[in-house]
Amino acid sequence: MSEKFEFPAVTPLIASLPATVPFTGPEAIERKTGRLFRARLGANENGFGPAPSVLDALRNSLGEIWKYGDPENYDLIHALAKHYNLDPDQLTVGPGVDALLGLIVRQYIEPGDIVVNSLGGYPTFNYHVAGFGGKLVNVPYANDKCDLQALAKAAHEHKAKIVYLANPDNPLGTWHNKSDIEAFINSLPKSTLLILDEAYGELAPQGDLPPMSEIWPNVLRMRTFSKVYGLAGLRCGYAIGLPERIAMFDKVRDHFSINKMAQIAAFHALADQKYLDEVIGKINNAKQQIKEVANNHGLKTLPSATNFVAIDCGRDGKFANAVLDRLIQQGIFVRKPSVPVLDRLIRVSVGPKKELDLFAEAFASALIAADKG
Repeated sequence: MSEKFEFPAVTPLIASLPATVPFTGPEAIERKTGRLFRARLGANENGFGPAPSVLDALRNSLGEIWKYGDPENYDLIHALAKHYNLDPDQLTVGPGVDALLGLIVRQYIEPGDIVVNSLGGYPTFNYHVAGFGGKLVNVPYANDKCDLQALAKAAHEHKAKIVYLANPDNPLGTWHNKSDIEAFINSLPKSTLLILDEAYGELAPQGDLPPMSEIWPNVLRMRTFSKVYGLAGLRCGYAIGLPERIAMFDKVRDHFSINKMAQIAAFHALADQKYLDEVIGKINNAKQQIKEVANNHGLKTLPSATNFVAIDCGRDGKFANAVLDRLIQQGIFVRKPSVPVLDRLIRVSVGPKKELDLFAEAFASALIAADKG
């Protein structure tokens, strides 16, 4: 007679949460439809890829793949510190901004603590907040930009532990300039931590964002190698802040979470600023192509300081969903916001001209089909 075993119960918090992921990946859609996408333009990846020098460094380092990465990320942190004129103890590295966001929430949020985000803002951050029992207060966008005054007001009213701001914004691509951000930081309660997610910062107009050497006591700034550097598949990002805040990461982080190849790739990507300038040019040209596709159909686009463009489909969310569905049926992967008002938009990531040409062709027929219902 077999003995009956019971697993230990998960915590009440975990039991109360849905088993979800923040995004449905293109691979999941491909499995569901049984067809591969012809154009992958929905995940805000850099379809132009990393620098040739980075690929050469990875090929030359394949023999080291048996090694764990340096748990101190020494070479990469010191290279970043030199690049931004910072001290090494003002930086920490993690496996992408998403993981770093989770570590920050873990450090500061206990069940019931209030966290403020924009309504429709980056959902992975909200996912982490829910996972640690925090309570979200969502502030609507205003004129397709994060409402800085409303975010600060909510922080004061609810005594928020954390406010999250993506600048440039995901999912809209809009942004606030240096003076707006500085005024916003000064308007927050002194006991509130601002997570300033600048994953797309390299794509903002030059001088529009505060210099990365600028640090505030109540701010953690985030950057990544996933976007403009083209290393999304290797997962490497970093946080910048006061040394005493950065030191807290060492108490909770997985010290081997950055794999050896990611460390090598990020180090060489940072060193190749010539390629960075070239790929920014390619990204800007691709954004212009997306804008022209929209303009050809009498549609407007939002200003973008990212590697994607949000197209206003000109009607409501139902119509934009129909456009999205018909693009997916034609093998074109794009995404869209789901929150009312923002849901009138679809979001198209940059990519090689061949893929954008496929999008342009499919978009025309998708609009016609959506219009017919």
